[in-house]
Amino acid sequence: MLQRAEPQDFERVLSSMCTVPHPSAREAAERFLATNPGDPGTYETVADLEREAVDYLGDITGLSDPAGYVASGGTEANLQAIRIARNRSDTDDPNVVAPVHAHFSFTKAADVLGVELRTAPATDYHANMEAMAELVDEDTVCVVGVAGSTEYGYVDPIPAIADLAETVDALCHVDAAWGGFYLPFTDHDWHFGHADVDTMTIDPHKVGQAAVPAGGLLARDRSLLDELAVETPYLESTDQLTLTGTRSGAGVASAVAAMESLWPAGYEQQYETSMANADWLADQLTARGHDVVGPELPLVAADLSMPMTDELRDRGWRVSKTGAGEMRVVCMPHVTRSMLRSFVADLDWY
Repeated sequence: MLQRAEPQDFERVLSSMCTVPHPSAREAAERFLATNPGDPGTYETVADLEREAVDYLGDITGLSDPAGYVASGGTEANLQAIRIARNRSDTDDPNVVAPVHAHFSFTKAADVLGVELRTAPATDYHANMEAMAELVDEDTVCVVGVAGSTEYGYVDPIPAIADLAETVDALCHVDAAWGGFYLPFTDHDWHFGHADVDTMTIDPHKVGQAAVPAGGLLARDRSLLDELAVETPYLESTDQLTLTGTRSGAGVASAVAAMESLWPAGYEQQYETSMANADWLADQLTARGHDVVGPELPLVAADLSMPMTDELRDRGWRVSKTGAGEMRVVCMPHVTRSMLRSFVADLDWY
């Protein structure tokens, strides 16, 4: 089976937030595959690379002295952020307040950590601050904002969310897993330099073009990460703050290689290309009578009917739907204008 199997072809993948790794990231992943950043005392080179990865992520997110690590992805980073918030609090009944469009990983985190997740309705696909304010109380340990929502690519009012968190002495966590490598080239206020954000998720293995798995968790202050530390008596290092323990150095090395190659000019060029593609697709769908949501970042949702979506899948297009049933196209780095022209041509055929 393995000899006959081929990896996923990205030529018709339109809804994934993963993409083809940058060539330098692929090469670095292969070289560091067998190293373990979970044991930095033994694997010193990859530990140094992880610090370099965190420094790069700090540059991208407006944080001059960043703390953090390369996680398996956004789910782990979001869970760890909620774990930090829970562990630093004194309440016996912790809750987290998030907009309804927060990623489903927060539901996982609440279940695993024994934390109540309270979700507030949105207005025009953005967090409704009045609704969120009604949900916070003295037991709120974290208030979440999304900078590039998974379904629509919209950006919440992060400074207002940080201010709300401060009113109840809760942490502010921003999920920029997908949007974080596009947002530096926009006018949005979303990062540590724009607001009193405490922790952030940002994934090099999405728009950052690192190899999977290479997520990212950042904290404004190292003391926040100390909430995660456990003793590691049989390793050369004395403690560990990650969730997964043993990790392949492939993700760490590929993240550094991708950011070293692309930050900032390469990512800026990619944003401009992806945003132009998203605008073009939105115009094409609107001209054909479809109701379109966005794009605020390079993601387009449209009200294509279920039979049409199924037909597109039968023709090889990998497309998914939002919770409301709209077709969702994510203009990742591998999505070209030529791909989109072929896609629209198949829409017209149907």
